[in-house]
Amino acid sequence: MNSIGELMADIKKKDIVLPEFQREFVWTLEQSKQLMVSLVRKYPTGSLLFWKTEKPPEIKNLAVDREKLGSKAVILDGQQRLTTLYLFTQNEIPPYYVERDIKHDPRHLYFNLETGEFLYFQPLLMANNPLWVEVINCFNPDNPINVFEIAKQGSPEGGNPLGLAQQYNDNLTKLKNILERGYPVQYVPPDASIDDAIDVFDRVNSLGTKLTDAELALTHITGKWPHARRVIKAKIKELEGTHFYFDLGFLVRCLVGIVKGRGLFETIHKTPASELKDGWAKLEKILSYLIAILPKHAFIDSTEDLNSTNTLFPLVVYLSRNGDRFPNEKSLKNAIRWLYAAHIWGRYTGQTDQRLDSDVSIVDKNSEPWKELIDAIIDQRGRIEVKPSDLEGRIIQHPLYRMLYILVKSNGATDWLNGIPLDTKQSGPYSIQSHHIFPTSRLRKEGGYDSRNNIHKQIMNEIANRAFLTADTNVKEISNRIPKDYFPEIEKRFPGALEKQLIPMDENLWEIDRYEDFLKKRRELIAEKINDFRNQLLQESEAPRPMTLDDFINTGERLTIEFKSSLRWDIRNEQVNKGLEKVIVKSVAGFMNSEGGTLLIGVMDDGQVYGIESDLKTLKKGTIDGFQQAVISLMSSYLGPEFTKYAHIDFEEKEGKSVCKITTERAPQPVFFKGSDGLKEFYIRAGNTTRLLDSRETHEYIQMHWEA
Repeated sequence: MNSIGELMADIKKKDIVLPEFQREFVWTLEQSKQLMVSLVRKYPTGSLLFWKTEKPPEIKNLAVDREKLGSKAVILDGQQRLTTLYLFTQNEIPPYYVERDIKHDPRHLYFNLETGEFLYFQPLLMANNPLWVEVINCFNPDNPINVFEIAKQGSPEGGNPLGLAQQYNDNLTKLKNILERGYPVQYVPPDASIDDAIDVFDRVNSLGTKLTDAELALTHITGKWPHARRVIKAKIKELEGTHFYFDLGFLVRCLVGIVKGRGLFETIHKTPASELKDGWAKLEKILSYLIAILPKHAFIDSTEDLNSTNTLFPLVVYLSRNGDRFPNEKSLKNAIRWLYAAHIWGRYTGQTDQRLDSDVSIVDKNSEPWKELIDAIIDQRGRIEVKPSDLEGRIIQHPLYRMLYILVKSNGATDWLNGIPLDTKQSGPYSIQSHHIFPTSRLRKEGGYDSRNNIHKQIMNEIANRAFLTADTNVKEISNRIPKDYFPEIEKRFPGALEKQLIPMDENLWEIDRYEDFLKKRRELIAEKINDFRNQLLQESEAPRPMTLDDFINTGERLTIEFKSSLRWDIRNEQVNKGLEKVIVKSVAGFMNSEGGTLLIGVMDDGQVYGIESDLKTLKKGTIDGFQQAVISLMSSYLGPEFTKYAHIDFEEKEGKSVCKITTERAPQPVFFKGSDGLKEFYIRAGNTTRLLDSRETHEYIQMHWEA
């Protein structure tokens, strides 16, 4: 039996590691708190299950040096408990995680020295109250808690603080002593294979996993309607035959949406059986309708064409409110246009429950909700138009890859060598595969690209270097030939087949030494065609108009919009302050490192227009052109001239005052601000502010956004 302290030390040394097949840290704050309560009270908290092996499987965060010999303890059960304990006792994130994996960081838990109670930080209760101490500080040997000093503060005048100090120390010791507590550990035999270990993992988790919200909702549903689970699973099996793959969670959510007009599972817990059955009957009709209409009108032949089935949820609820079908062609086209935008921009990849609930409430209250739903995406992402830079460094896991497949199917694309339409669902030699237009082996050998270099790896595997072919053609006919060798054959055999997959037809771009020029041109073609394709769904009068200055001001500051009163004129002190120029450029860098956005210079925080006239008086060339040149020069100096092309500057007038509008794109690579003494600083957008990241945060952010 290992003590908790020994287990923590082994995690720090990376002798205890977490396999990649484990989920991330998902415990709630309450679960983390209750673990500490149980340990202090010496309640049982279960046991741990490890697999001791010298050949560990893929490890999360690459937290093991495979060159070092020796066995590792691979966590099969108990990772939530171990992670919680490590966070509290070490005040660090375990080596097998990075910060983004910790969804509910519990380290703001406090401990009351007098009562032994645990609570998360509450300002009114804990501010200036020395009896409440952070749990992480209780385990900090470099700054021990002085219970005698705390007791002196709490002791009545003339009283003896020793008794209080002893009480406080006893409670503190109970907490600190959990490091000495033995924790039962069971081991899978070291000669077990990875398959054996995963089998044990599955068995343990199938016995002990707590119900998800969807499973709990289904439990409530089956309590009223006993055959619900069987009926829903049968429908899932039936739909698989049409290449539409749904899970229980999605169909339960759809049932909630139809019956309750909400996206949250718990809203259905007390619904009577009659409403549930009526809702299910509607859902069955709607699913059959969608599966019939999506391939023909949206070129979506399978759920595999979407990055998330959740994008279908608002459509399901809309149809349930409109006779189980789209009332007219205009409504259908608007819905599909929204569907594409939600898919491309990952509407539900974060804050899923909240966004689904918000969007379905819009659907439930509007007969034609699509414009408002589009506006919600613009509010989240800043735009819905695709730009070539959005494709830079993006690989096939990105939603734009699936959107490209939808697009080429809409073009009537066929296989390049056997003529089979790409929208057919085949298996075996005629299944659709992703093909590298320029083979990576040739790019490495003749183009000088190194697959060990993350940037090179991204360039070789970009979406713009992908086409869609049948497996037979991909393997047997093209293999590792480069475009200049096989494109002419394709064009001769099937004229137009290349253009249908948005291939640049300039033959000079088909050479290895022009590979990056090929990528640039194809990105432009893909972005242009996606935008055209989506906008064709609009009536001419419904084409989206650009946001005006009033639109930005009325919207207010947010992730993609920021206001600055001036470029260099200090309004309060009525003098030039060149430090303000740096603030402007840092904001631009933050947009470039995030999702792009718009910076307005000459607008106060409250939306009042101040104008740039005071700035103009301080410039050598006191004109609009001079102002623009000054901004470009600042960006070039502090960010680098190569990034100025991602910021577009124009000017608008309001109330007789000029406002500078800097529209910024997301940069295809990280943008650093050159700070004092040549130090590089990295900024991102966080909410409606620009935030400086430290070196660790910068490394993790770059890995997540450019090197994935």
